[in-house]
Amino acid sequence: MARIVMKFGGTSVADLDRIRFVADRVAAEAERGNEVAVVVSAMAGATNRLVGWTQEMSVVHDAREYDAVVSSGEQVTAGLLAMALQQRGVSARSWLAWQLPLSTDGVHGAARIEQIDGSELVQRFADGQVAVIAGFQGLGPDNRITTLGRGGSDTTAVAIAAAVKADRCDIYTDVDGVYTADPRVVTSANKIDKITYEEMLELASQGAKVLQTRSVELAMNHRVRVQVRSSFSDAPGTLVVDEDEILEQAVVSGITYTSDEAKVTLRNVADRPGVAAAVFGPLADANVNVDMIVQSASPDGVHTDITFTVARGDLERTAQILDDRKQEVGYQQLMADGDVVKVSVIGVGMRSHAGVAQQMFQALSDRGINIQAISTSEIKISVLIAAEYTELAVRTLHAAYGLDAA
Repeated sequence: MARIVMKFGGTSVADLDRIRFVADRVAAEAERGNEVAVVVSAMAGATNRLVGWTQEMSVVHDAREYDAVVSSGEQVTAGLLAMALQQRGVSARSWLAWQLPLSTDGVHGAARIEQIDGSELVQRFADGQVAVIAGFQGLGPDNRITTLGRGGSDTTAVAIAAAVKADRCDIYTDVDGVYTADPRVVTSANKIDKITYEEMLELASQGAKVLQTRSVELAMNHRVRVQVRSSFSDAPGTLVVDEDEILEQAVVSGITYTSDEAKVTLRNVADRPGVAAAVFGPLADANVNVDMIVQSASPDGVHTDITFTVARGDLERTAQILDDRKQEVGYQQLMADGDVVKVSVIGVGMRSHAGVAQQMFQALSDRGINIQAISTSEIKISVLIAAEYTELAVRTLHAAYGLDAA
């Protein structure tokens, strides 16, 4: 017997037939004698519709009422799935965040989980009951409903698994696991059997859409074993686990890319103390997230160029903020480019293998792909390239690191 948290996303519960199908899967786990909690998202398209209604009603709306509206989609799914389980003879009950409770801070629309009381759920497990929990929502300090931000149901599931000390948290989605690259771009991409928390966190933050970044971070912090599985297949998925559970780590586990990037270059900036703070301080104050940063010295030793990336949606705002401070910063020209892509090579094996970066740079050079910026971490190398070379770069790197034959 195992204690399992099962999470089903919007495509998995898109309509009543799919909810019935999910009920069959959950019932099968319960019939095996497992203790089961299920976390559900809203039915596909429901959250977008609810968000649209709030914006149509009031462009500048009360964030507390926004959360009250958009959290209702998960409540509908939880109730319907509990009904479907009861029809199959399974003892089941739906739970909303305030009934657990799942306590969060008071940041409406992007709340963070602070505490979950799992004692009542554990008692219900002992009684043979399946708990069907509405994801994405929490209870704020003022006893108002909060929401966790897009993808928050993944975070709910991992948090519930940590609270009840589950043996595993299965995230069911429309793919059957984590792949070495996007299969739509690289047809030879292979499913990964096991991947470390650190690698999955890098993959999620660098463009892979399989798991939400916050959920991976939470799983890593609480050592929750997570499995990414297909809602439409019984095949094993990809296990996200501690590095100790993987006997031999690959040098490179995956290649990913993100197209939501824009490059900003400030030409001929005065090379003096405090100039970087003058550039990036106002951006931070405006909640503009800066990613890659490259500073190059000019031959005269007096000026420098600063290049950095921001989210494409923040490009216009970034340019306006810096234009307003042109005299203060002291640059001569601002150049903006929204036609770039960040490609990343990720793998824990980089820690113990030299030459990974050189191999990446050489492979791209051989294909005539120019690197515009570089950033690294202990297990990741990212480069910024022109968007037109995205697919060529991903396929080239996938082959260069031997992932085609994995």
